Amino acid sequence: MSFLFQDLPLRSLTAKNRIVVSPMCQYSSRDGFATDWHLVHLGTRAVGGAGIVFTEATAVAPEGRISYADLGIWKDEHIEGLERITRFLKEQGAIPAIQLAHAGRKASRMTPWEGGGPIEDQKVAWEPIGPSAIPFHAHEPAPHAMDLEEIQQLKANFRQAAARALKAGFQIAEVHAAHGYLLHSFLSPVSNQRQDQYGGSFENRIRLLLEITEDLRNFWPEELPIFVRISADDWLPDREAWTIEDSILLSRELKKLGVDLIDTSSAGLHPEQKIQVGAGYQLSFAERIKKEADIMTGAVGMITSAEQAETIIRSGQADLIFIARELLRNPYFPYQAAKIVHDKDFQWPNQYVRAKLK
Repeated sequence: MSFLFQDLPLRSLTAKNRIVVSPMCQYSSRDGFATDWHLVHLGTRAVGGAGIVFTEATAVAPEGRISYADLGIWKDEHIEGLERITRFLKEQGAIPAIQLAHAGRKASRMTPWEGGGPIEDQKVAWEPIGPSAIPFHAHEPAPHAMDLEEIQQLKANFRQAAARALKAGFQIAEVHAAHGYLLHSFLSPVSNQRQDQYGGSFENRIRLLLEITEDLRNFWPEELPIFVRISADDWLPDREAWTIEDSILLSRELKKLGVDLIDTSSAGLHPEQKIQVGAGYQLSFAERIKKEADIMTGAVGMITSAEQAETIIRSGQADLIFIARELLRNPYFPYQAAKIVHDKDFQWPNQYVRAKLK
């Protein structure tokens, strides 16, 4: 039997296989609303056989968007469009999952195809925020350093967003604490130079993420799982930064709070990062966290073949395979992967059986 296509119990849920549609920004929203693009984009990958389908990073506040075109869940009016998507995903046997996010100091930007730089039109732009007044790029304006009242408001934003996510039908919630966005910027000493209870020591820098996660676990139904995405390493070897050793310690604390899985990415905090890119280049992080923190992990990053994904699961290096670009290229990757790894039980939709690979 293929390991890639084995079920995975997640509290009361069961993922039908280990293939996850990784959160991927589409920059196709207006005022945070889900559109037909999101329905077709996510729905196609559910029809394609993925076990879990994640939305893109979904902003918990309007100022938490990376760009003006990001998906949002900061008001009740967003629920209806998202519920349309979760209903379709469930009909295809996929678990609908949402990534709750705040862009922090990397907010208020143009879309990638518009250059990705800061929004210049001050009628459209908004002020980015962060733990400290340190910009991502030295030549860009510094973000506003959050005060304690704003931190409390952020926690409330995550709670309220989670409540809306439940009403919209999502069954997995993931806290986005990676890629240089707000919660990651609190974790790393490169971007967090606060002198209060949210800065300085390791314990202080992880405090906000732990508080948000604990709030979410206390609110989110006990029978439904919570994931946390982290950047396991800043890839900044020449300075004091966030490292895999920090991530292992953090993951142990997150497990105590009831987190079910660490979605293990890396980098994104600083433009001078030195990433050693290659096939499965982040896999060692997922493997170490799984073994040393004793928690399930998801592997992500340049995983492009069925054989590669099968080996990761079979060898116990990770529990889920988060796939991004390969599923953009090929929404029906699971169909082909099932044939390659000789899984005979993979179910094709009735509408597509006539094209089943022999």
